[in-house]
Amino acid sequence: MTGAPRLGVTVGDPAGIGPEIVARALARGELGQRGPVLVYAEPSLFAAACRAAGADRPDAAQDGEAADAGARLRPVEVGAVPRSFAVGSPSAFTGAVAAACVEAAARDALAGRVDAVVTAPLAKSALRAAGSPHPGHTEMLAEIAGVENVAMMFVAPDLHVTLATVHLPLADVPRALTSERILETLRLTRECLVDRAGVADPRLAVLGLNPHAGEGGLFGDEEARVVIPAVDAARARGWNVEGPFPADSFFLRHRRDHDAVIAMYHDQGLIPVKLLAGGHAVNVTLGLPFLRTSVDHGTAFDIAGRGIASEASLVAACRLAERWAGPRGAR
Repeated sequence: MTGAPRLGVTVGDPAGIGPEIVARALARGELGQRGPVLVYAEPSLFAAACRAAGADRPDAAQDGEAADAGARLRPVEVGAVPRSFAVGSPSAFTGAVAAACVEAAARDALAGRVDAVVTAPLAKSALRAAGSPHPGHTEMLAEIAGVENVAMMFVAPDLHVTLATVHLPLADVPRALTSERILETLRLTRECLVDRAGVADPRLAVLGLNPHAGEGGLFGDEEARVVIPAVDAARARGWNVEGPFPADSFFLRHRRDHDAVIAMYHDQGLIPVKLLAGGHAVNVTLGLPFLRTSVDHGTAFDIAGRGIASEASLVAACRLAERWAGPRGAR
């Protein structure tokens, strides 16, 4: 057992609530006092967020410097801040800053300068305006890390939900959903629970795609064609997997009987997570060569800069990263 895990925390889109919730976490001692932290941000804009939160802006770290003790700032600049910049107004500039923060943090994680990356929210529209081809963090991090198979898991007390498909129009989900994709999602989920959470033999549940899990083919055949073959293949590997379960009743009746559940699409998994977790869920990217956790909410441009955004999910993401990254020297 050596030092606490070193966290790299990105502030997300500088026009959103990310800078203020990171600054508030610093002011309240939730960052930097439990272990080393590098904060990735545009320096002048983050300084303003720190002043508003009553926090001292961390001293700047040098390029290539590892997190050592306390909180340090990793300055990320993509050019002068435009005169038109305003909190609450995303733009190509704010998207470029957010993307540059994520890339810098991921590069540091790959180089071993931080043990886990924690991300505040960014805006997909601003990323697109900046010319990024990625719809969000997950896809961006996968490209930087050079991996193809990743998945999003949401973690809350007594609740782990992984998505088999992520940022897709609902009409595209049935075509994207394959037995291979579900099986890979099961594998990534199982490996995370075993390696990170210490669950020896995870009990995994798989939801159906259609109402009542297809009702024996009356409401669609994806369960028979795609979902059940994936469940059978997982069981053949010796994994503890059940399903498909009807999604409308699972979270009320069965969720405590399983260590994780695989949802077929975005809202099927996230609506119950956000209802049951009460703002304390954490988004984890599975399949990366480093640990990445994130808040379970968006940029909230409508309340940015008003000092009312909660840092609860960010703090939960940092605490989970500390637990799952483990002490330095133990890996």
